[in-house]
Amino acid sequence: MSTLREYLSHKRAALLARRAAPGAGPVPLRAHVTAEGRSGVRRIRIRDFQIISDSGPDFAGYDLGPGSPELQAGVLGSCVTHIFLIKAAELDVPIDSLAVDVQAEYDPRAQQPDSTDIPVYPQNFRYEVRLSSPASDEELARLHAEVERVCPILNLIRNPQEISGSVTRVDAAPR
Repeated sequence: MSTLREYLSHKRAALLARRAAPGAGPVPLRAHVTAEGRSGVRRIRIRDFQIISDSGPDFAGYDLGPGSPELQAGVLGSCVTHIFLIKAAELDVPIDSLAVDVQAEYDPRAQQPDSTDIPVYPQNFRYEVRLSSPASDEELARLHAEVERVCPILNLIRNPQEISGSVTRVDAAPR
């Protein structure tokens, strides 16, 4: 049976090999999202993977997948978890188990025209890491500080980036 500690030794070897390789520069990130005909389900395609995003029945959805704000909480949890693994491997901190719970709030009333005082984005993100490790409290504090310093999604939420958008008409004529 493979353990998380064994995985961390493989992760450390991969991390060291990646660092020794010549730098390739920025990696392009791409996602393609379509709205399905009768259901409005959003099909997210990233590389060879698909994720379904949907609304609950109270918002004309079929509850076939998480909504976008829920996906954001999941993405944060996934990133924090992965960076904990990377940094544990790098710092040689043994971990026997690792779980991350993320919570946030989103108020759909923000989409109403008269609700200008309600943020239109999820807010009050917080996470709790539960781990089992023989490492000292000081080692775990250093590990956590490193995760906080380099976790891409955690830092994106804390320090939002400018996003540009455009609309391109494809085949339907205007009404």
